Amino acid sequence: MAATPDTAGAALNGSVRGHLSVADLIKSYILDKHLKPGDPMPTEAELSQLLGISRSSVREAVKTLSSLDIVEVRHGHGTFVGRMSLTAMVQSLAFRGLLSPKDDQHVLSDLVDLRELLESSLASAFIHNLQRPAVLTLRRLAATMSEKAARSEEFTAEDRDFHMVLMEASGNALAVQLTGAFWDVHSIALNQLGAPSDLVQTAEAHAAIIDAIEFGDEQAVKKAIVDHYSPVRRRMARAVGDD
Repeated sequence: MAATPDTAGAALNGSVRGHLSVADLIKSYILDKHLKPGDPMPTEAELSQLLGISRSSVREAVKTLSSLDIVEVRHGHGTFVGRMSLTAMVQSLAFRGLLSPKDDQHVLSDLVDLRELLESSLASAFIHNLQRPAVLTLRRLAATMSEKAARSEEFTAEDRDFHMVLMEASGNALAVQLTGAFWDVHSIALNQLGAPSDLVQTAEAHAAIIDAIEFGDEQAVKKAIVDHYSPVRRRMARAVGDD
């Protein structure tokens, strides 16, 4: 790819130079060129010439952007625009919680609020978009949860799959990505609360969500979602009380 002038390169001139990092300039290049995930990026040498910056500075910026999934370095093939996943956010939230058990409580509380709000807002989409194969998958997952709960076994994998299938049925790609990210932090934070004592109720709550969706009652779906988060809220309250 030949280096051509653009606003990212121009941004290096004048007073703007001191206000933009090399990583910011590369992000500006991606935006200015309307690149999409998977599109090839200029080589390190081309970016260096294009932005008027040393190759070592470009190399360090690319490493930073790679850790954020903004670019993807494929050794032997080049650098490409990344998937823009929420991995960095998950790692940041999880680390924040693990630094302090007290912070962990706040992280989990905020996540429960956000997950409940997100799922409740999509109640109508669940009713209208959930197809029979997805319903059967959700029923199977809920049944497995109930079987494990009866044996006092946790069912983290099934719980995560349940919510991912549900959100995929909403047709909202960002909601799916957010749910996956939130769930990963959620599961880490839950480990700080000790073993759950309400597995049966939690399993039943998942089945109730599917019942409400199939019945086609939006308000009932929202109530079932709120009820679904009640057990974890009680676990948080107990953990705070034990402190």
